[in-house]
Formats: sequence, C-alpha cells, structure tokens
Amino acid sequence: MNALLLVDIQNDFLPGGALGVPDGDQILPVVNQLLTLPFDCIIASKDWHPPDHGSFAASHHENPGKNILLNGIKQILWPIHCVQGTYGAEFSSGWDASKVQQVFNKGTDKDIDSYSAFFDNCRHKSTGLMKFLQDNQVVNLYIAGLATEYCVKYTVLDALQLGFKVFVVTEACRGVNLQPSDSKQALIEMQQGGAHLISVNEAAKLL
Repeated sequence: MNALLLVDIQNDFLPGGALGVPDGDQILPVVNQLLTLPFDCIIASKDWHPPDHGSFAASHHENPGKNILLNGIKQILWPIHCVQGTYGAEFSSGWDASKVQQVFNKGTDKDIDSYSAFFDNCRHKSTGLMKFLQDNQVVNLYIAGLATEYCVKYTVLDALQLGFKVFVVTEACRGVNLQPSDSKQALIEMQQGGAHLISVNEAAKLL
C-alpha cells in the first residue's frame, strides 16, 4: 500500500502567516499534482496548539527564537501559531484538502511540542498515525509539506525508525532556514537515515 502524508500545510505556515515559511506557497501546485496520483490513501497532519502552548514565546514573556528547556526538552520559542480553531490552523485553500481521508493533530499538549506527525518530542504520546498506517497495511510512505527541517524531518525520521519505506518529495517541501543551510542539512540527514529523495515526476513513475 502506498500512502501520501502531507505535513502541516496550514495558513500560519504560508507566507503572511504567523510563522510563514519563505516560499512555502510554492509547494502548493506540486502538492496538487501529488493529489492526482494513484495513492491508496491520502492523509495529513496539523499543528493544533492550545492558546497557551509552551512553545510560544508569549507564554514565557520572551522573544521568538530563544532556546529554552521545556519540561527538560530543548525548545525553540516560536510566535503564536496554529491555535486550535483559528484561521491560521486551517489548511490552506491553495491545495485540495478535500482529498485527505484522515487528519492527525499534533502539538495538542501545552507542556510539550510535537514536530513529528507520529509522536510528541518526548515520544510519550502517539497521534494515532502509526496505528492508522499499520491498520491500512501501508508499506511505502510519500511525505511532503512544511517545514523541511522541523516537522517534515522529524516525521520522516520517525517513519524510517518504524520500518516504513519513505520517499520525500523535495519539490513539495520548504524550510524555515533560521540558518541558511538548515533545509539542505535536513535533507542530507533524512537521506542518510534511509529516505529516498524524489521529484513529483519520479513519484508518478513509482506509482
């Protein structure tokens, strides 16, 4: 079984959003191309934070970008983003989210962040994604979305560790790049972990 997982393609992560990824909107046409391919299932993740989430700089009266320890885990503080029930947390209208069969929310616990679509950053709680994929006998997982060096990377690394064959559609990913080489380094790390870095045309041939 082949599944497409679209990571956090939400309004707040697109240019103009609260935590806009530079050129994040450029992935939308590629995502729409992916949605036309014959995947057995199409799923997506959402950042879905409570208003007082611990990853928000405002929750600590600090400025975004500062590094702290949040319950013993290293945490970058971010602007308030993807708050449950807000416009910023909704999927962008620039891609056809009606084709998504199941959505997995993450970052719902205010005391810990969740970059991966599978688990929180301590791996204490599962989003349910792993069980869904196993129940649907998914073997090959194609992943795209935002942002390359955070939620995409940690989702990919978890998927590899869980035994899935992972394909990252690089044209449909963009990074925050707090440091200029962050996205490039993340792709190298994913590839070294066993992920296949492919284009949308290569995905079409594989399916």
